[in-house]
Amino acid sequence: SKMAGPCGAAGPCPLLPPVLLLPVLLLLLPGLAAAAAGMLQPRDTPSRERRELGGLWSFRADLSPGRDAGFAQRWYRRPLRQTGPVIDMPVPASFNDITQDPSLENYIGWVWYEKEVLLPPRWLQGDPAPRVVLRFGSAHYYSIVWVNGVQVVEHEGGHLPFEADISSVVQGSPGALCRVTVALNNTLTPHTLPPGSIQYMADKSRYPRNYFVQNTRFDFFNYAGIHRPVVLYTTPAAYIDDITVTTTSSDSIAMVQYQVAVAGSTATSLSLSLRDQEGKVVATGEGLVGELKVLNPNLWWPYLMHENPGYLYSLEVKMQAQLGGVLLEDVYTLPVGIRTVHVTSTQFLINGRPFYFHGVNKHEDADIRGKGLDWPLIVKDFNLLRWLGANSFRTSHYPYAEEIMDLCDAYGIAVIDESPGVGIKLPESFGNRSLQHHLAVMEELVRRDKNRPSVVMWSVANEPASELPPAAHYFKTVIAHTKALDPSRPVTFVTDANYALDHGAPYVDVICVNSYFSWYHDPGHLEVIPFQLTAQFENWYKTYQKPIIQSEYGADSVPGLHSDPPVMFSEEYQQAMLREYHAVFDKKRKEYVVGELIWNFADFMTNQGTTRVLGNKKGIFTRQRQPKAAAFVLRDRYWKIANESSCLPPVITSHSLFL
Repeated sequence: SKMAGPCGAAGPCPLLPPVLLLPVLLLLLPGLAAAAAGMLQPRDTPSRERRELGGLWSFRADLSPGRDAGFAQRWYRRPLRQTGPVIDMPVPASFNDITQDPSLENYIGWVWYEKEVLLPPRWLQGDPAPRVVLRFGSAHYYSIVWVNGVQVVEHEGGHLPFEADISSVVQGSPGALCRVTVALNNTLTPHTLPPGSIQYMADKSRYPRNYFVQNTRFDFFNYAGIHRPVVLYTTPAAYIDDITVTTTSSDSIAMVQYQVAVAGSTATSLSLSLRDQEGKVVATGEGLVGELKVLNPNLWWPYLMHENPGYLYSLEVKMQAQLGGVLLEDVYTLPVGIRTVHVTSTQFLINGRPFYFHGVNKHEDADIRGKGLDWPLIVKDFNLLRWLGANSFRTSHYPYAEEIMDLCDAYGIAVIDESPGVGIKLPESFGNRSLQHHLAVMEELVRRDKNRPSVVMWSVANEPASELPPAAHYFKTVIAHTKALDPSRPVTFVTDANYALDHGAPYVDVICVNSYFSWYHDPGHLEVIPFQLTAQFENWYKTYQKPIIQSEYGADSVPGLHSDPPVMFSEEYQQAMLREYHAVFDKKRKEYVVGELIWNFADFMTNQGTTRVLGNKKGIFTRQRQPKAAAFVLRDRYWKIANESSCLPPVITSHSLFL
């Protein structure tokens, strides 16, 4: 087809095959659950059970010319193995690097996953029977899910969880069989987050018929698959649907404000108990809305800012409700950290003390598993962060797994929590369709992470074309919406635009700026860094009078490549660049610079291209997590900064923007 498809390209779009373009089939099918108000992380409690569906799933890529055979032949109606050849695919993992099939490495379009499990009989019994919920931690990027051939949920976007109540589907299944089928598509369009476009190659003398490529404007590999755990969990038929917690504190008293939402029935009673790490109850409350008073609280402090960082209380919520003459009880326990975040014109304050971000940018990226969640890798990364003396990171350029965020809460790693708004470069990506999706994504992100003490700021985008006039309305709207969802945290986006041309900067609370002097600009000329970086900071601050974070800077280095005098790509050049930046940071952090985040923590995979040899090499660690010389430069610096600031007395300002 030469007609423009929904991807904005000439030709059929791999995202939506013809069968799904029919409006009637885009309606919710019977059994399709609407998005729930809450998205509490599944936990085992006295009233709830969870079962992970990790391991090997059946997998089949739809290699038909239109990528639509799976829908035309209704692969979800029967076991996937009966539709044609299937292979084993691990979940969670990206599918790209698992096989020896080169067509899968850069595959664009629909792939199909399937897992068959038997549910415990107790999950299907009782009057009323428990709710059975199917939850995906994330899948990239467009997902349609069936259970026993019945569509139960459809979700647009990767990096964030989605779920469906499947009780009515499984309770009538023979033998408690639960066959989960997932159609998953990694196509990016100008209106997805991140955006992209499909380009069809029309020159028939050079390309086969209907040959297309996926174009993106971001510098990391477009890994795809079911990247995070798939979980079945139960709740009572009447249940705790959502909990929202905010905290305020002084030296001797803290207040924990809470709001609880219930579903399935009206609660007849609801009680809350806040316990410290020794299990002692320090405060109790009743009702859906209220506050708990904690005397002499243990505050949540970032790593290296206190001898006991990452202190977490446990908030146990118990609900009782009558349903059909039966008394039901639900219990949920939420980790709670007591801390405040304030922003002034020159400082970022946590618990009233100046906080300086000395941290990293990261990626969910590793050999073989791509962006798939991997516990050994996660624990290794946190050990390296603490070895480095890093107190923070930005979730560049998408929300990270809940399991990673759990450890940030527990270890005291402060997080700038970023949406998948990376590569927003084209004018059409600033239109209403893109804006509405961006607002929905921020709702999902805030809903998931609103209670995390480690999350100290939201970032709505990275390096958009904020110099374009439509960016003013776009970012004013997204930032205002995020603040309305969560008034307790500052909001930013990360810019690489000129300070005089940036239309989004007036609406942020903290200026986050990326620059690569003597790398992408004046390559090889380290001597320009002091002049250009100083001018950058002074221009931004003079214009906006807001604290500034150097949210990216760095240089590629090939491990083992040495040169003296330093030349680009050598380990010595990476070290020299860092030292030039650090000298300017040391002057400006006495004024209004409140953070520095190196690009990047570890080398990571990118699309193939003439400027990348097996990925981006700006890591201070290799992709296998071995240190380069720059890691030791950064480690010496971060520990020095931590030791300098560890004895700062509390500073409270009356000009704080956030409580």
